[in-house]
Amino acid sequence: MNQRDYGWRGPALLVFGLLAGWQVLYWIIGDIALRSPLQTFKFTAHLVTTPTFWPNLQASLIAFSVALLIAVVSGLTIGFVLGFKRMAGEVFEPMLVAIYSIPKVTLYPILLLVFGLGISAKIAFGAIHGFIPIALFTLTAVRNVRPIYVKTGQVLKLDTPTMVWKILFPAALPEIFSGLRIGFSLTLIGTILAEMFASQRGLGYMLMNAIGLHNIDVIMSVTLLLTIFATAVGGVLLMIDKKLHKRA
Repeated sequence: MNQRDYGWRGPALLVFGLLAGWQVLYWIIGDIALRSPLQTFKFTAHLVTTPTFWPNLQASLIAFSVALLIAVVSGLTIGFVLGFKRMAGEVFEPMLVAIYSIPKVTLYPILLLVFGLGISAKIAFGAIHGFIPIALFTLTAVRNVRPIYVKTGQVLKLDTPTMVWKILFPAALPEIFSGLRIGFSLTLIGTILAEMFASQRGLGYMLMNAIGLHNIDVIMSVTLLLTIFATAVGGVLLMIDKKLHKRA
């Protein structure tokens, strides 16, 4: 058996263990609060064919994509500025950490007052979750770039944008990508939470509505779809992250 086969053994065993544990929990709890894996897969196959599913999925994807774009652009910009300007970084880094420690749920009523009920509030809430980790990882990565690289850029008389693009970004890319991977997960969580609290569309809205109606089938199916999406994309990002760190 080659190394590639061994690489798939771990994830396969993990999936098998999760399904087995899920089935055992179903046997213990029963239909009152759970569905078996087979029941959930069957209902999910039916759910994705209903006319109400795709508009909600589209709403979630649009809100999440825009929120992630804002989180990435703002996080990278702030991280590079504070990492390159060391004095500014020492002043504002504790502020970012303090803001990050605030439970984001407490900010959602303020966002609703500012943006109202709609996609804008969902985007803002998702972006708030994601941009600070990206900024902090980027700040640390830029700060830890070897000084000889920066001095080389200064000797070549590179301007700031060229210095960032040609020297700082390639040197700090592995750590920056780790921040992007975490920012992806947190932005997704923030977007779904926003849809659960105050929204009339999206997978989070479907989930919250199903909870109110005690519709276990929809709860299990939507949760399964979100888990598959987050795990699949997160796994790809983790694989790229490991390759970047190994190459570095």
